[in-house]
Amino acid sequence: MRFLANENFPLDVVEALRAAGHDVAWVRTDAPGSSDRQVLAWAVAERRILLTCDKDFGDLAFRAGLPADCGIVLFRLPAPSSADLAGRVLVALQSRGDWAGHFSVVEPARIRIRPLPDTGTPPGGQGPADGGGQP
Repeated sequence: MRFLANENFPLDVVEALRAAGHDVAWVRTDAPGSSDRQVLAWAVAERRILLTCDKDFGDLAFRAGLPADCGIVLFRLPAPSSADLAGRVLVALQSRGDWAGHFSVVEPARIRIRPLPDTGTPPGGQGPADGGGQP
């Protein structure tokens, strides 16, 4: 799978995903300091599933109207170490294949998945939900 790991994702998780054969771009090394809108636009442009620990992407995703081949996975997993978190993230991501087109929340005992509406407004665009302004 093609993923975009947000800046807040630990290195151990990114490395574990890559070692498992996934194509993972990482905001922390490739575009540090990018705004949430820029990160979301990048995921759309490269058709990647965004992996994050940042709850703000939920609201942004529902306003942006992502294309069907994009998605967001929000991880809410407590872990004693980033190595432990890497294992939990791998298990969760390998448990399903329908991340694209959805906003998903991975929690310790469940995974909640909600379809993203396609509003036709590109991330960072001037849609009605964001008042027409740019970030």
